[in-house]
Amino acid sequence: MAPSAVYYSPPTETRAHEKPALAAAVPAKGPALAIGSPATAQDGKYQSLITSLEESRTVERHMVDRLLDGATALPPSSFASVHVSLSPAEYDALAPRLSQLLAQLLGGLEPLGTLHLLNLGSALPTLPSELTLAGFTVLTATQDGSIIAQKPAHSTASTVSLKTAPVAALPLRRKADPERKASKKALWSLSAPSTPSIDAESLLTAADRERPAACEPAVRGAPRRKKACKNCSCGLAELEAEELARSKVVLLDGAVNGETMEVSQSEKERLVAAAAAAPKATSSCGNCYLGDAFRCSSCPYRGLPAFKPGEKVVIDFGMDDI
Repeated sequence: MAPSAVYYSPPTETRAHEKPALAAAVPAKGPALAIGSPATAQDGKYQSLITSLEESRTVERHMVDRLLDGATALPPSSFASVHVSLSPAEYDALAPRLSQLLAQLLGGLEPLGTLHLLNLGSALPTLPSELTLAGFTVLTATQDGSIIAQKPAHSTASTVSLKTAPVAALPLRRKADPERKASKKALWSLSAPSTPSIDAESLLTAADRERPAACEPAVRGAPRRKKACKNCSCGLAELEAEELARSKVVLLDGAVNGETMEVSQSEKERLVAAAAAAPKATSSCGNCYLGDAFRCSSCPYRGLPAFKPGEKVVIDFGMDDI
């Protein structure tokens, strides 16, 4: 395939003394891709483009909406040129998805392939910068509203291997020093020669060697040194449980007149159950939370401590005097 040359046409005032610059060599007879729209197909511009291209090459045809919707995928590096023929209004509507279309066209073009955007008019004034960002090189922009851009000869994603032939590493020759080696070995040894050994038995005293006193059986009324163990076997746990069942509980503000009241463990359990089962009743007088001194004779909170309005009554015996 013989390459042809694409030239950039300078402005009129500089043509007299400047030579045209050679932009790049591109294939002239390679396969082409024609992209159109229903509007350009209706006014005949799309058919005219296809007819002119088919005179010198094979042409593949696609609609722009099928490319944007993913219904058609372009084969990579398959076209020598891509020709886009849309109306100016369609170019403006394409602006939000322009980068997506340019990325597809860049992948479908061969290296040094050209992209021809026709019938632009005044649409997409930022198109040259968009083409540059997409990876194209803008060659020329004509006055009739057409832009020609080119795909670079190298891919932007190409990689170059920096690996070279492996070079055998030369061994580092060091002069061996026996004294230095021995000193390092002694430094990192666990037992240095100068450290005297310690006999662990000599650290124990006579009090340490005495057998601990066995737990004596619990006796009611006798002084105690400790509470019952978790796995008590001397009877102290049973004795403490019995004393707890016989003990009294002092309720603060438990009497009708607001004074303290001493009750048994069974009465305490009854009060706890009553507090847990008491419904959240509404007070007719509004003074139930103040205590027994302000409660009626039939109040369901009778005998319970004072509480905040609206909260559930919970009896805390952690501060009771036994």
